Amino acid sequence: MSPSHPTAGRVAMVSEHASPLAVLGGPDAGGQNVYVARLAGQLARRGHEVVVYTRRDDPGLPERVTTSDGVRVVHVPAGPPAPIPKDELLPYMPEFGAWLAREWSAEPPDVVHAHFWMSGMAALAGARELGVPVVQTYHALGTVKRRHQGAADTSPPQRVAIETAVGRECGGIIATCQDEVAELVAMGLPRDRVSVVPCGVDPELFAPVAGARRRPASAPRRLLAVGRLVPRKGFDRAIRALAEVPDAELLVAGGPEPALLGAEPEAERLRAVAEECGVADRVTLLGGVSPERMPRLMSGADLVLSLPRYEPFGIVPVEAMACCAPVVATAVGGQLDTVVHDLTGVHVPADVTRGTVSGAAVGSGTGAAADDYRDLADTVRRLLDDPDRLARYGAAGRRRVLARYTWDRVADGVARVYGAVSSVPSLSGVVR
Repeated sequence: MSPSHPTAGRVAMVSEHASPLAVLGGPDAGGQNVYVARLAGQLARRGHEVVVYTRRDDPGLPERVTTSDGVRVVHVPAGPPAPIPKDELLPYMPEFGAWLAREWSAEPPDVVHAHFWMSGMAALAGARELGVPVVQTYHALGTVKRRHQGAADTSPPQRVAIETAVGRECGGIIATCQDEVAELVAMGLPRDRVSVVPCGVDPELFAPVAGARRRPASAPRRLLAVGRLVPRKGFDRAIRALAEVPDAELLVAGGPEPALLGAEPEAERLRAVAEECGVADRVTLLGGVSPERMPRLMSGADLVLSLPRYEPFGIVPVEAMACCAPVVATAVGGQLDTVVHDLTGVHVPADVTRGTVSGAAVGSGTGAAADDYRDLADTVRRLLDDPDRLARYGAAGRRRVLARYTWDRVADGVARVYGAVSSVPSLSGVVR
């Protein structure tokens, strides 16, 4: 690795299952892919030499690819060159780590940034004998997944123990929100080695689209939910609440392309919920929507619903706020940081979706009874009936994104962590 700028750093990123080149929408292709791609590109534009190492999951992939940002992506041979669910990749991490050790032995990077717990395991194996510092971003934690999914959690049983060991050995940990910091400390990891750097959004791409909300006066109000088609995203909650919001429609964006939705189990489940609630004619599953089309979709929504049962960070509310779309979000994970209650949107609880529009407290409970969805529906109706409040929320959301969640600010924060454990300079601003 030869730096292209006299003061640039050599940054290696390890992202074992989430390639920055992947097509989004699959069960294991989402926010982490975007984070790695955008952060790597931002650092490369500042003059750093950035190489991303990800597992080869297709025999036809070239060994090395250079992106338009100047980031090199290396497809590491570890396990069969075929798609494998990320929860089944652990047996191949020693092979991944040994390959990295050989790759880096001739010319070590200045710092390694591992994304996800298995990447941390492989990164430490590759860097340990070379004395190269490793920075860890978990993106999701096994303790949280186990708590919320219970027996349905398909993570390897060793996950939490390995996550803890990785955190103790690495030079620094980047958490994406304050809620994650609390989880890491509860795992026994030292608070003084944890830095909070959120995920980011491109405010030039995700920006309000003029005229997107212009519809006939007789048209229903538009609710939008966005994300991967997995149960924890809570799209069923939005559908059940819709039954109590008679003058609205719900669009759900996410999953495979529309032609393939028929074979998607979660899409079938959501259609069944819509039929059960008598709102099938007002729910539209859009399938995967490209990033280029998403700003118009978000700008055209009267309200964006982000209702996951748990969420490590949650980029959807940030993208929505960048488009001046007000948000109703469950009070979980990163959404506690990004969505400011009664300023850029409204928080509702994750367990029962019971909440209010005006109060800071959002209630508590454990069930999923009809009354709980009526409370969520009441919150939605009150907001839809107050366009001035929605406009204030939207404008405040855009200001918050520009102040805190641009990729330039994210790169600043990440580079500070790199600088604390290595000789990599921050190189603030674009240098090429």
